[in-house]
Amino acid sequence: MAEIHQTDVSRPSALPTANLLLQRAPSAHHPTDQTSLDYLNAVEKEWNDRVDADIEVLVEGMVELVNLASIGNKDKFVVAQEAFIAQSRAESMVRAANSLLSIVHSLKLLLLLSDEGHITTNRDQKMKEIQEERAQIKQQVAELLDELLKKPRDATQS
Repeated sequence: MAEIHQTDVSRPSALPTANLLLQRAPSAHHPTDQTSLDYLNAVEKEWNDRVDADIEVLVEGMVELVNLASIGNKDKFVVAQEAFIAQSRAESMVRAANSLLSIVHSLKLLLLLSDEGHITTNRDQKMKEIQEERAQIKQQVAELLDELLKKPRDATQS
């Protein structure tokens, strides 16, 4: 009689269908319920909250590390405990710093991939204003130069 050979290899099976819409909280607002300004303000607040949280982790970690650096009579247990706390704080600070780096990367990508129409329009408008101002200043300088050059001629002719 042949025995069934058993292994610990996973066997593929059908996955249950995902119903993500049914899992959504009933109080969740659809993006279409907000104006674009409200949506942008909410996104900005979310980014600011993430940055604030990561900065707070970094500051608290640094304060904790400075407090742990005290010198005194300590037994081996206290030294080991402080070493563990310092290592834990350092790891959380590294995670927060990596999170900040990913935020910076995301914001750079958003800037690079964003709609440049508004930026271009503002730049063109500023350039036009500066060129008009430059033309006015050139005109004023030309008038002042003409006045300066006319006065010596008038004085020498009379």
